[in-house]
Amino acid sequence: MQTSNYYPETYGARGDGVQNDVKALQAAIDDCHKNGGGTVVLSGGKTYYSDSLQLRANVELHLQKGARLKATSDINGYIRPCLALNDPKTALIGNPVTGKPSFVFLYGFEAHGCSITGEGVIDANGHSFVRRKDQYYVTGDFYPRPTVIYIEKSDHISFRNVTIVDAPFWTLHPAGCDDVLISAIRILNDLDVANSDGIDPDHCSNVRICNCHIECADDCICLKTSKGNAEYGPCENILITGCTLISTSAAIKIGTEGVGDFRNVLVSDCIISRSNRGLSIQIRDGGNVENVSYSNILIETRRFCPDWWGTAEPIVLTTLNRDENTKSGKIKNVRFQNITCKGENGVLVHGNADNHIENVTFENVQVELTKTSKWPCGLYDLRPSLQYGVEKAQNAGFFLRYADGVTVEKSSVRFGKICDDYAHALDAAHCKDLQLIRFDGQAAKEGFDAVKIGEEA
Repeated sequence: MQTSNYYPETYGARGDGVQNDVKALQAAIDDCHKNGGGTVVLSGGKTYYSDSLQLRANVELHLQKGARLKATSDINGYIRPCLALNDPKTALIGNPVTGKPSFVFLYGFEAHGCSITGEGVIDANGHSFVRRKDQYYVTGDFYPRPTVIYIEKSDHISFRNVTIVDAPFWTLHPAGCDDVLISAIRILNDLDVANSDGIDPDHCSNVRICNCHIECADDCICLKTSKGNAEYGPCENILITGCTLISTSAAIKIGTEGVGDFRNVLVSDCIISRSNRGLSIQIRDGGNVENVSYSNILIETRRFCPDWWGTAEPIVLTTLNRDENTKSGKIKNVRFQNITCKGENGVLVHGNADNHIENVTFENVQVELTKTSKWPCGLYDLRPSLQYGVEKAQNAGFFLRYADGVTVEKSSVRFGKICDDYAHALDAAHCKDLQLIRFDGQAAKEGFDAVKIGEEA
């Protein structure tokens, strides 16, 4: 059947920003799906105020330039995915972040071939669900708050060109999906709203995230293998390229929710600025990480405040047990090439005594430590962890613990504006087979060795 356009106005939508247009919008989506697919068009110059919508297979939701789809402020109007899947016990307010979302604005299940496109705006109305904790931090009265877009068990899906603003919780969360294209979208969330992640591919495969601009509190792009979606496979075959990112946590992260494996990840040609962390692999559960490559990336970090994980580390690799019942997975075969880092802290690689990180290469990685914020230095953030928290230690360009087969080649460390706790260019302990090849590192000040090698593993 030939596809065609469907207009919500035909079904009674006003697009005046006042009337709840959910019935008309959903009817247009449903008819489009029943007729074999097509495009539901939200017209430019209109604001469609709506409760939650369910996306359908082979339906493109297209927001014309100047169109706005605004989420309702009434939590009772939100789809509860676990209820939709006949699992009410996991849909209660207070459900931990590791489960399926409790509330979703735009929801799809087995919506194969669905897409959201256009140059319009999805307004998540997030400030209806949050309250201010202090001048640096906003949280909510219940947790988790609504996810903006959650697409589960849906293959060959696309998100292109659209702008998403004011998320109260995770913004774009595909779970258990194969063949996901996310291209040239903008996510503009306030930098003080907790948990307002940008893009969270969860147990997904063959994902391309290209040419996006993301500003958000917590992580801009975070690969996950959450417990709530553990029925799906690993997170694998991921390409992230051409993105500009600003984050109060990590700009690009693997973990923390990681019960399944992560593998075959390429990250390239990105610019990270004004972020609490840059690139992070943060393993606390049983999932393993292997075959990850980062290249041609500029990173600028600064501390925001102690409420956020991270102490301005530009690169972080950690595998630590979450609790006494959880042994963390392995991290191995990770490569960093042509990376420039400037910020308040250096590179952190930290395994644990029973689980060393393996085979990490830094080639042409330039690190400059310079103090810019009012917050203390001399700290490394290892949260969440059974054994560690925010630990006091002199900051180094490269700080290595419990890591084997680390190579630092054609790389350098410099210090700009000095903090009293800045020390060595490289500080390593409990490491085997460390190689420094044409490493150009200077100590922060007289009296410190440029390279400090402590006890071997």
